[in-house]
Amino acid sequence: MISIEQMAVVDENAAALGVPQKQLMESSGSAVARTVKELAEPGARIAIVAGRGNNGGDSFVTARFLDSEYELTIFLLGREETISTAITRENWDALEQGEYDAREVRDSQDFDLDSPDVIVDAMLGTGVRGAPREPERSAIETINASEATTVAVDVPSGIDADTGEAANVAIEADHVVTFHDMKPGLASIDVPVTVADIGIPSMADTIVEQGDLLRLSRDPDSHKGDNGTVLVIGGGPYTGAPALSAQAALSAGADLVRVACPESVAATVQSYHEGLITMPVDGDRLASDHVDQLLDIAAEQDAVVLGPGLGAHEDTLVAASAFLSEFDGTCVVDADPLGVVSETNATLVCTPHAGEFRRMGGDPSDDWRERMDDVETLADELDATILLKGKYDVLSDGDRTRVNRTGTPAMTVGGTGDVLAGATGAFAAILEPIDAAALGAYVNGKAGELAADGRASISPRDLIDHLPEVIQS
Repeated sequence: MISIEQMAVVDENAAALGVPQKQLMESSGSAVARTVKELAEPGARIAIVAGRGNNGGDSFVTARFLDSEYELTIFLLGREETISTAITRENWDALEQGEYDAREVRDSQDFDLDSPDVIVDAMLGTGVRGAPREPERSAIETINASEATTVAVDVPSGIDADTGEAANVAIEADHVVTFHDMKPGLASIDVPVTVADIGIPSMADTIVEQGDLLRLSRDPDSHKGDNGTVLVIGGGPYTGAPALSAQAALSAGADLVRVACPESVAATVQSYHEGLITMPVDGDRLASDHVDQLLDIAAEQDAVVLGPGLGAHEDTLVAASAFLSEFDGTCVVDADPLGVVSETNATLVCTPHAGEFRRMGGDPSDDWRERMDDVETLADELDATILLKGKYDVLSDGDRTRVNRTGTPAMTVGGTGDVLAGATGAFAAILEPIDAAALGAYVNGKAGELAADGRASISPRDLIDHLPEVIQS
């Protein structure tokens, strides 16, 4: 099954992989027409009741595939100038140019189906939630009162495609034609469901692409802290690494970022950005007697980034291991602590390069396709999400495995991994781990491409500056 959010991501990724939405809409409309032909004899009266979004656009294509064999009427609920997408408008214009019987329904009181044999419901689709409003509500009631066979496009109008729940009124469909994969909410509807293959490439689920950015949204009514709080635990031998991770988390959308670091470097870390909140611990490196203090701080955050700049001192790694064994939140682990990842109640996102992957117990292949199995296996063994960095980043939670292809050789400079860890931490504060890892890899690599722009080398600060541009795109 596929959720509505994931379906939107896959649609957009398919376009990024060279299969445009226009082609998918043609395939969707054709699939609905095939089902109608199975249910209706040639010459039957077909009524298509369409909304102004892409669900309606699918049905306009259906009309073209049915035109030669049936008595056809298309009802657009609303004025044609309010059609909401360019591709739907194109297909409406095609009906008008072909002089189909295509009518605007400007007043729900004037909606008259005139006794069709089959009704195609294409009013609301999967992207609309909540109680149907006028004119859709009256149209739903009129369709349900009809004796015609009703075929719903993707999901019956008024039904939540994720839950199967209806807010008030919903189409009582006799058949549903849904696209690409089964929607969760359709399992509760006791009618035949046809799952139509519309040509979305399998790699649209695997390759991280532009569509994954659709997971990122900000409620216009949100308040400080609602979009994620992140704690970076790092520093001691190094000051730049935790500062880069923290700045990247801010740049990637986290509302508040705190840095827990040894007091010997706290002032330096703070000096990198006025928005960082430093929380010093005694001494000049992380040690075991800091763990309880760090756990208390971490308990108040949405996500933790552990590792940037901590170093590999024995005391520090013992402390990092102790923190991981006790922490039960979401933690992005990078750099030296990757070698001490152990049993934990935490939700882990690990970001190793190939050498660190080996220290974690894996054996990465050279070919990225084979690496998919390698990463999936280790992720399953550790019960963690792993993002193995490389020319192609491979990430898996042991169940879903994906590949990111963004990036540039100009990113081989030090610090780019710290930016990746910080951005991933920001996303992990608000998303599922596998989605956070995918977006972290994608935006980090894409920011590198924008920053390079023909240059042989860039700085990690360049990545941070370009993160918002990638996310906004």
